[in-house]
Amino acid sequence: MSETYDFLFKFLVIGSAGTGKSCLLHQFIETKFKQDSNHTIGVEFGSRVVNVGGKTVKLQIWDTAGQERFRSVTRSYYRGAAGALLVYDITSRETYNALTNWLTDTRTLASPNIVIILCGNKKDLDADREVTFLEASRFAQENDLMFLETSALTGENVEEAFLKTARTILNKIESGELDPERMGSGIQYGDASLRQQRQHRGSTAQTKQQCNC
Repeated sequence: MSETYDFLFKFLVIGSAGTGKSCLLHQFIETKFKQDSNHTIGVEFGSRVVNVGGKTVKLQIWDTAGQERFRSVTRSYYRGAAGALLVYDITSRETYNALTNWLTDTRTLASPNIVIILCGNKKDLDADREVTFLEASRFAQENDLMFLETSALTGENVEEAFLKTARTILNKIESGELDPERMGSGIQYGDASLRQQRQHRGSTAQTKQQCNC
């Protein structure tokens, strides 16, 4: 049975090595913690169909390697991404300090309209925290990002991070800010009737404009 969905969104999981990106993806798709996680070589992939605001959305998620030597490989995957989880480790200031570089890459290579959520991962290691919630939420605000602290180990806020990003993309499609038909938008229609409906709405609006009625 082929799965039907209204939209397909391309997502990225980005950030420095060791922040728990693969574990976040695994927790979201399998709803369990990945015990034996090695550093990702190049790019890994996962997908899951979710319900967002009454629409069925397939998330196609690319988990990119955080190590510098894979940077050129992973950069090619940025193109045409609609959403991204930008991950740092709350117990490592170094991964937090690298966020600006990751952000620049994403906005340059993916799309200026990409919806990004900042995830402070390893929330379960609060005792070893090096980055405060307040500091990170200020960074998110200044850079127009959504923000959540997550734990790939306990699953806290993991689902919410993906769904919140998907919901924001959906709202932008509905408000006309994002156009799924545009090349490289990272969004595809899954259901042909939905596309026709939108095109019909668009042409009706145009007709109204032309006749000034």
